[in-house]
This record gives sequence, structure tokens and C-alpha cells, in this order.
Amino acid sequence: MAGIAESGRSWVSLERTWVIQGLAWLAALLFVAGVILLAGASPLQVAASMWQGAFGTEAQFGRVLATLAPLVLCCCGLVFTFVAGLYNLGIEGQMVVGAIAATFLVRLEAGWLPPSLVITLALLAGILGGAGWGLLAGILNVWGRVNEIFAGLGLNFVAQGWVLYLIFGPWKRPGVASMSGTELLDPRLWLPTWGRSEASPVALLLALLALALTVLVVRNTRFGLQLRAVGKNPVAAFRLGIPATRRLLMAFACCGGLAGLAGALQVLALFHRLIPNISSNLGFLALLVVMLAGFNPLLILPIAFFFSSLNIGSLQLPLSLQLESSLAGVIQGSLVLFVLLAQGISRRYFLGKG
Repeated sequence: MAGIAESGRSWVSLERTWVIQGLAWLAALLFVAGVILLAGASPLQVAASMWQGAFGTEAQFGRVLATLAPLVLCCCGLVFTFVAGLYNLGIEGQMVVGAIAATFLVRLEAGWLPPSLVITLALLAGILGGAGWGLLAGILNVWGRVNEIFAGLGLNFVAQGWVLYLIFGPWKRPGVASMSGTELLDPRLWLPTWGRSEASPVALLLALLALALTVLVVRNTRFGLQLRAVGKNPVAAFRLGIPATRRLLMAFACCGGLAGLAGALQVLALFHRLIPNISSNLGFLALLVVMLAGFNPLLILPIAFFFSSLNIGSLQLPLSLQLESSLAGVIQGSLVLFVLLAQGISRRYFLGKG
């Protein structure tokens, strides 16, 4: 009887939690609607304009999917570090280094290798470059006693400085150094796209495979269980025989590898060159997605698709309503803020974790 009563209380707490989460989403949307009204526009007009900007044409929908693939990869990587109790703000730098590594390998290609092999090697180079940069952040954190937030942010600046040096230095376009980036890659080394859109089926397939692998590893393997144990209490995990230090470093490497793959796809599938803003701030956007998903990999795809649609759809706002496209950031930030607040209230008052 006690067990039944306890189960009943758990279901009630869970239902209350879902109600609070729903109210949080509603509060965020009302807040955004208020901001839009203050800007002198209609929320319905803004929603219609953003929908048209994201799904109005094949090319616009292709941009949504082109943004979705690297965003999902970055989210998958962050799941590993978040589960291990780490806040890896260095994911932007890991994405940039992955793009640099992929570009470096493509530039080494002398023309006698099959394009498919060069593309595969470039993707692997991106994974290795990002994993190495992530591992460096882990080493600074584990053995250098540098907080992972500061280590990651510092390495972001280094990576960004590196990419600017290459674009304006050794890899500059012949006769000119330009913010538009390096020389375009050989079209043979561009990943194929659907029709005339920017969406690459290869990039989307890689992102979906990474998501499936992340769900499998984090939820159904010994490694995932150990990561969760380390994230809950690294000292207790170590005393139970779990190699906590090794698992933390592996979490950084996994995150960096997936972010590096995202950076390589930015080069090979979207921009076809190395540009200063090669990451397009997708690493930081992925942080919002994962926090909104509550570190649950099963929720990553729908939320990432929603955020990607907001990003692309907002580009229509200056054209149709004379509003800033940065409104998408207001919507995304508000959703995360209100949902995190709701999660805190749920844990404190309904789940007994306050």
C-alpha cells in the first residue's frame, strides 16, 4: 500500500511538473508577444512572416535543414558533457578548429585522389581536430584546475584568432585578403544538395546518425551510465571504481569530435570555403537547445528544428515588417529562461529537491 501511495504521489508531481512546463512556454510566448507589441507590430503578422521566411520556398526550407544538421551535431556533443556535469562553452572553438582541420586536408589534396575519399578524410580530420581541441579543454580542467567555462571561452578566442590569421595570412585569396574567406573549394569537393537548396542529404544523415548514437550511448550503455554517475558525484563515482578523470576527458573529446564534424560540414556542405564566422554561432545556440531539452537527447531534434526555423524565418522580418531579425534570439532566450525557471520551481516545490 505504501508503494502504491508513493507511486501516486510521483504521478501527481510529474503531472504538476508538466503543467508548470506548459505554463512556462505560454509565459514565454506572452512575453515575446508583449515585446513585439511594444515594437509596434502584430504578433500574428510576425509569426506569419517568420513562417513564410522559413517554409515559403524550397530554398528557404533548405536553409532551415542546412542549419539543422550542424546544430543537431553540436547538441549531441553537448549532451555528453552536460551529462558528465560539465558546462562546455568551448564548443564554438571546437567547431572552428574542426572547420580549419577539414580545410587543411582539402588544401593538401593534389587532385589524384577520388573526391569521395577526400571528402571522407576531410570529415574525419574535422572530427579529430574538434576532439583534440575539446580534449585540450578537458586537460586544462582536469589537470590544470581551470574551470571548464573559462577554459572553453579562452580556447574559443584562440580558435577565432587562428582562423582570422589563416584567412588573412597563409590561406588568403590570391592577391587579396578578404572577410569573405578563403578561395572556394573545388566544386568536386562540395557535398551534394537537394535540388537548388543548400540542404545536404549527407549532412542530415550524419546528424541523424549522431543523434541516434548519442541516445543509444547515453541511455543504454555502461559508458553512459558511468558518465551520469560522474556527473552526479565524481568523488563517489571514483570510489566505486569508475575512472572519473578518464570519463571526463572522453566526454570533452566526444563533444569536440561532434562539434568538429559540424564545422567540417559548414565548410564542405554550406560555405564551401573557410570564413571568419564559420561556426555561425551554432555552438552557443546548441547550448540553448540542450538546456531547453533538459539534457534529454530525445527532445533535441524537435527543439533544434524549431530554433533553426526561427533563425531562418527571422531573416524575413526586416524585409516584410521592418523589424530586426534579432527578434529570433529574443524568442529563443525567453523560452530557455522561462523553462529553466519552471524547472527550478518544479524541483523545489513538487519533486522535493529544493
